[in-house]
Amino acid sequence: MHRRFIVPSALAATLLLAIPAAAAPGTVGAPGIGDPYYPASGNGGYDVSHYDLRLKYQPVTDLLEGTATILATTTQELSRFNLDFGLDVSEVRVNGRKARFATSGDHELEVTPADPLAKGKDVSVVVRYAGKPSELEINGWTAWARTPDGGVAAQEPESAVWWYPSNDHPLDKATYDVSVSVPDGTQAISNGVLQSQSSKLGWSRFNWRSDKPQATYLTTLAIGRFDITTDRTADGLPVLNAYSKDLGANAGAARASIERTTEVAEWLTEVFGPYPFNALGGYVPNVTSGFALETQTRPFYSPRQFANGANVSVVVHELAHQWYGDSVSVDGWKDIWINEGFARYSQWLWSEKEGEGTAQELADHTYAQHPADDPFWQVKPGDPDPDNQFDIAVYDRGALALQALRNEVGDDTFFELLKGWPAEHAYGNANVGDFVRYAERVSGKPLAALFDTWLYRPTRPAAPAAADAGLSEAGLSARVERPASWKKIAATNTVHDHGDHTASAHRSEDGHEHR
Repeated sequence: MHRRFIVPSALAATLLLAIPAAAAPGTVGAPGIGDPYYPASGNGGYDVSHYDLRLKYQPVTDLLEGTATILATTTQELSRFNLDFGLDVSEVRVNGRKARFATSGDHELEVTPADPLAKGKDVSVVVRYAGKPSELEINGWTAWARTPDGGVAAQEPESAVWWYPSNDHPLDKATYDVSVSVPDGTQAISNGVLQSQSSKLGWSRFNWRSDKPQATYLTTLAIGRFDITTDRTADGLPVLNAYSKDLGANAGAARASIERTTEVAEWLTEVFGPYPFNALGGYVPNVTSGFALETQTRPFYSPRQFANGANVSVVVHELAHQWYGDSVSVDGWKDIWINEGFARYSQWLWSEKEGEGTAQELADHTYAQHPADDPFWQVKPGDPDPDNQFDIAVYDRGALALQALRNEVGDDTFFELLKGWPAEHAYGNANVGDFVRYAERVSGKPLAALFDTWLYRPTRPAAPAAADAGLSEAGLSARVERPASWKKIAATNTVHDHGDHTASAHRSEDGHEHR
């Protein structure tokens, strides 16, 4: 995925210190939550518990009108605070009273309540706004994709800025009610469960609820004309899949893949434990992008993911994120390995289950593909830096780290770890160090050196580390035959390539894109 809102260090420092001299120390919420990869993302001074979004969208003009009600608790005394947002605002109220507001930077909405807010106070913020999301460009791009019959909001690490005001960082998760009015004959798809649907005077309203904590970038909205399939799991969870009516030649392959969502989720519960949310599904809008995204309960898939036929492996990847990335979210974006390394390894486990190549065979092939001088090994999955946050090494080298862990602790302990982690940190946030300490505690083994080798050293692990992971140059030549699943897994290597405007790309021998 490509980088959003990267701010050079000097400018970042300026942004973080841009507090008026007249403001009392400690009373102005910070314009960033403190993530060094994205200094302008999120805000300080409050914690959001719920978003209620009431929207109206006209596909013909791309006009979005909205009223967002944000329920939060202050974490410090606040004379002013920020929201992340880019559309035009007409009114802001705090606890029912009109508040002054101004804009700054690329996406900062500065709100000054009528009276300062005390620390630990429950607060309601109402923001009325309107605009055309596709015309809002930040650093030359937009996260809102117009389609022939509507529009879609789905991006990482930020997408909320284009359609609702928020504290836009995974550290501040909240529940959601999303109510969208669209012209009759058009549908609105979002996260969670469709609570109700109604029609009046030529407009249809769709009311969605996501009742477990959800990061802002995992909130999605798709408006258009869809074919919708519904079902229920054996446990009674509603399943809703949506396919744009104009997917063309990719329609059959998309359905053949995504209609296996329930099957994949049931298998993943055996690997990762109980499914953490109130709904399942996926959607495929008619967009020109090639990526997919783990939007909570209802992953987004680009049609191009299925250009070469059905690919259940991408469904495995995005559904694995419901545990690793959605329920347990990153503390900061440098911790991306605990999302992507595990989602990639889930594809290896699916291959193992399907008899198309074991995880060890996939690890062998991955290791053999990248000689010691390959830049692949210079990327550190445990802290890759913003330019390499979604580099293929975070996925593949990240999965190699898990195979090394599996070989070190044995299958029984390894699969206990995979289930225990999402249970221990359910609906919260964690970092790479948390996982290392957790693995050491559960296994009873010192593992810091193993993780340092595979996640932090900018070199290709050689003997004995490679041998300990079941990898060795002597043995690889005899058993490096490409597993049957490799092509399908490699086809998802651009699953999180969101059209980066700042990074150059090259293609490997398999034809997939690396950065």
